[in-house]
Amino acid sequence: MSYNRISTLDCENNPNSDCAVEAALAILGGKWKLKIYKAIRSREIMRFSELRENLGEISDKTLTMQLREMEEDQLLIRIVHPEVPPKVEYKLTDLGKSLETVFLALDNWGKNYIQQRK
Repeated sequence: MSYNRISTLDCENNPNSDCAVEAALAILGGKWKLKIYKAIRSREIMRFSELRENLGEISDKTLTMQLREMEEDQLLIRIVHPEVPPKVEYKLTDLGKSLETVFLALDNWGKNYIQQRK
């Protein structure tokens, strides 16, 4: 689920709600989004076939769906080159690149959580 599918009216009418956190979790949640993000971040621009190879067990349908959601959420852009056969590449937007600090914070929190659970 992406932010665009969450009622923005709730956020605007109730700024003290948890809407912003819920939106962030909806955008970033799922099995594949972090993996897709990390793959594209590591190479800056990736083709669909490169992503599929990099991610391994993901189906074409799931990868397509996840990429479309990330594009809709403005985390990446889809670049179509007018060639035969078609060449499509994916690149992080500035908004997508800004997730780096979020993922670092989550990584630190996760490490602390794991350490405390021992």
